[in-house]
Amino acid sequence: QLKLVESGGGLVEPGGSLRLSCEASGLILGVWHIGWFRQAPGKEREGVSCISSRDGSTYYSDAVKGRFTISRDIVKNTVYLQMNSLKPEDTAVYYCAGVGSWTVTTLQPKCVPPEYDLWGQGTQVTVSS
Repeated sequence: QLKLVESGGGLVEPGGSLRLSCEASGLILGVWHIGWFRQAPGKEREGVSCISSRDGSTYYSDAVKGRFTISRDIVKNTVYLQMNSLKPEDTAVYYCAGVGSWTVTTLQPKCVPPEYDLWGQGTQVTVSS
């Protein structure tokens, strides 16, 4: 069974840090493009950061560029999202999602929800004092 499981969310004060993990099972991470998305109450789900399976190239939204870092450990079959200098507007449910590289003709799909078809259950991140 193909599965992505997020962990690492929680409550943190503004300026703090969290590291989210996305553990893959039933699939080989090296051939899946993986992305982190978030959805705040009353807002649409948006792309935060994505990493290409083919060359490891990364994408960051303007809102998180310079503060968040996406990385992957192929041996542990896990993708991470290191989040620093967190702001209250980063509060959201964070989702990990994947799409098989063989289904995408480009080096990396756009970092938008419709491009990804395997989703985790999400983890809550709350930034508040």
